[in-house]
Amino acid sequence: MPEQIAANLASNIRKLREARGLTQQQMARASGVPRPTWANLESGAANPTLSVLVKVANALQVRLEELIGPPKASAKFYPADSLPVRRRGKVVVRKLLPEAIPGLEIERMEFPPTSQMTGVPHTPGTREYLTCETGEVELSAAGTSWRLKPGELVVFRGDQKHGYRNVSRGRTIAYSVVAFAPVAD
Repeated sequence: MPEQIAANLASNIRKLREARGLTQQQMARASGVPRPTWANLESGAANPTLSVLVKVANALQVRLEELIGPPKASAKFYPADSLPVRRRGKVVVRKLLPEAIPGLEIERMEFPPTSQMTGVPHTPGTREYLTCETGEVELSAAGTSWRLKPGELVVFRGDQKHGYRNVSRGRTIAYSVVAFAPVAD
């Protein structure tokens, strides 16, 4: 148990310092803890006093519990059924951003054979990026059509009428990235 706390402490202090873009020397100065002590804390070799832990926590602007607790996960897993899915006719559209990122939308589109989908024009100035993963997808926008094979990409104005169609014999997977134009205040 004490070994795990020391490992947690070392990992947490190092990650918190690095996240702030600071060196050990800078953190030692900010905390009033000698630089060799700071290095020992990050290596897991230190057995700090409560006074030293308080100084480190204050310098990093975190609670003591964050220093000695298990490191926070730097990733979060989302099962497929937890991501928003909608159907547009036979096409299955799955959002790939579980949290909203202002001005950005990424979707995976699965087209059964011969299926198609009408796109919804976005706000003026929006750019859309369409890429094909498997199969072959045809994009029609403003009177022009592009046939995309796996790995190909087309960038177009997303603020105009557009549509997608599976032109392969099998299932087609495509991805759409929509970069919305900034909204004027």
